[in-house]
Amino acid sequence: MLVFFIHSSISGQVEICDNGVDDDNDNLIDLNDEDCVCQVVASTSLIPNASFEDLNCCPENKSQLYCANDWIQASTPTTDLIHLCGWTGISEYPPPRPFPDGEGIIGFRDGRFSSSDTLDAYWKEYAGACLINPMQTNTFYRFKFDIGFVDPVISPPINVSLFGTSSCDHLPFGLGNAAFGCPSNSPDWIKLGEVLVSGGAGDTWVNTFIDVTPDADIHAVAIGPDCDPVSNSNIIYYYFDNLQLIDLAAFDLQMTEQLHPCSQDFTLSVPANADFEYQWYLSGVALIGETNAQLSQNYGEGQYQVRILAGSSCRVSTAYDYIKPEFFTSDTVVICSDESYTLGNRDLTTSGFYIDTLLSQNNCDSIVSLNLKVNGQSFDTIEVSIAPGESFEFGANRFSEEGEYVAAIPSSIGCDSLFLLKLIHYNIFIPNIFSPNNDGINDTFFPLSTSSEVRSYTMKIYNRWGNLIFEGDQWDGSNLPPDVFIYIIHVDFINSSSNVFSGSFTLVR
Repeated sequence: MLVFFIHSSISGQVEICDNGVDDDNDNLIDLNDEDCVCQVVASTSLIPNASFEDLNCCPENKSQLYCANDWIQASTPTTDLIHLCGWTGISEYPPPRPFPDGEGIIGFRDGRFSSSDTLDAYWKEYAGACLINPMQTNTFYRFKFDIGFVDPVISPPINVSLFGTSSCDHLPFGLGNAAFGCPSNSPDWIKLGEVLVSGGAGDTWVNTFIDVTPDADIHAVAIGPDCDPVSNSNIIYYYFDNLQLIDLAAFDLQMTEQLHPCSQDFTLSVPANADFEYQWYLSGVALIGETNAQLSQNYGEGQYQVRILAGSSCRVSTAYDYIKPEFFTSDTVVICSDESYTLGNRDLTTSGFYIDTLLSQNNCDSIVSLNLKVNGQSFDTIEVSIAPGESFEFGANRFSEEGEYVAAIPSSIGCDSLFLLKLIHYNIFIPNIFSPNNDGINDTFFPLSTSSEVRSYTMKIYNRWGNLIFEGDQWDGSNLPPDVFIYIIHVDFINSSSNVFSGSFTLVR
């Protein structure tokens, strides 16, 4: 079937939109020619930042979902953001590698054991997001996602559930109640659907979906385990990636990756429909013979599109950018002066920075950056900031005065390393009282320091019962009555060192 044309650059010649030829000699072929008019349908997920790639900070530890833009910690029990830029997960529960899409994933629990080894059966961790556009009443949607399994013990089969609410104001839910359970325990939330997923032998990602037709407009969603209390005697943990929520109109053109992008047999597909005619394009030029819902082979990197003809309608997908991923890893290795280190096909014996490209799992290029240190060849410099009155242990000695100190310290590999310690003092003062009475004096609580020493700081304020009541850089008391509060302040200094300060202070009025 041919697509209608508007005009031709040469009289008597028209652009045929699916033959890979410049029929009208205007140097534009197939979809690149404006003669080939077809509705472009964007298969964009209603869930923002679907693969946790857009960050406002790099996670340094668990419970830092807030580092992923547009994601909200939906429940009091906290999900974990894992990203290759920083924190890569709990070592006891290694996520399957490689990640399905990009460098970011989230981890979540279904139940946990407290410090007294008591099972918290309703400890359920959920991630939430305000949708880009609301789900419409009585409209078909498909929620597609990848779920990662560690092993059959840590990650047994799970009913993954999708919950919805009529307002983004209902995120988070069950605030402050770690045993609240699932979102639908609140009257503001409904369960939209669930699917039972098994990871088999584990160390794998499973791609699956939930079909949803809401009977009310949905403005925000929460994703996680089902509502049933867990009874498992082990820690249960899973991972999420590539969370896509797409309506039916775009679903026909939603591309799915077949095999890993680094595989030579990697292809793309869209949902098959016997009533449709398909044509695939690379950089806007028709791939001759590719007229099925799935590409038959890998044509290399580039922008792929598929056109669907159904009766008089013509729809074209937005472009899929196929680029083979490259994985970047860095490592620091220390050896003794009489040893060597092998990187690729090289045996290295000299301190320095080295880069090599190796083949990783799934045949991807793995670019390895190595910082090799040979003990005894050079000094390693340590810059440490301490408060006046504190001391720092260096080798067999402790130092409290500013200055530079040299020591040969036995390393864990059995040979001495030479270290140069640069010890400096920083000045930071944290008040133990403040009075938010709008008199212009001591109205906000924050650490006082020399501005040239501190790069940034973040504060968390807790009440006497341990509830987090503030997080930020300055607290105005939030109209609370006089009381004693606890602070934890993380300070980053200009010399790249950091410190955590904790203590109590009194609010007076």
